[in-house]
Amino acid sequence: MKKLKIIMIIAIILFIFCLVVLFGPFNLMDKILMKIYPREYSNFVEVYSVEFQVDENLVYALIKAESNFNAEAVSGKSAKGLMQLVDETAIDMAKNLSLNLTNEEVVENLLDVDFNIKLGTKYLSILLNRYENIEIALTAYNAGIGTVDNWIEKGIIKSDGSDVENIPYKETNQYVRKILRDYKIYQDLYVTIQG
Repeated sequence: MKKLKIIMIIAIILFIFCLVVLFGPFNLMDKILMKIYPREYSNFVEVYSVEFQVDENLVYALIKAESNFNAEAVSGKSAKGLMQLVDETAIDMAKNLSLNLTNEEVVENLLDVDFNIKLGTKYLSILLNRYENIEIALTAYNAGIGTVDNWIEKGIIKSDGSDVENIPYKETNQYVRKILRDYKIYQDLYVTIQG
C-alpha cells in the first residue's frame, strides 16, 4: 500500500513536470485555450479580414463553429470548406468580387482554403453591412437572408439583434450563441496574449 502511494505521488509530480515543460509555468490556461481556439490559416484570415473590414476574431469564431478548421468539411446540405459555403452563395460572392470564373470553377474550388476564406469573409462582410450588427448577420449566415428578413418583418426577432434568444430555429439559435461566445473568447484570449 505504501509503495502504491509513492508511485502515485511520483506519477503526479511527473505529470505536473510534463505540463510545465509543455506549456510553461505561466499562462497555462491561455496555452490550453489556444489549442482549443486556434487561429489556423491566419495568413488568409488576416488578409481578408482587413480587405473586407471584418474582425478576424469573428472570422475565426465562425470557422470554428462551421468546420472546426477542417478544410475538407462538407455538410449534409452540401456546404463546403472552412466557412461552409453552399454553391449558390459562393457563386454570388465570386460575381460580387468580379472573379473571372465560371460557376463550375467556383464550385470546384470551394475546398481551397484561400478561396473559401475569401468568399466566406466577403459574404460575412456583406451581412454585417446589411444588418449593421453581428447577431443578425450571423443569424443570416446560418438561416439565410430571406428567412431572417421574414422573421424581422413579422416581429419574431428584432433587427438590432437584441433578442437572439427568440431565433425560432433551434440550430440557428444555438449556432449564433456559440459563435458569440467563441468570438468573445477569441477577443479576450488573443488581446491578452498580444497585449
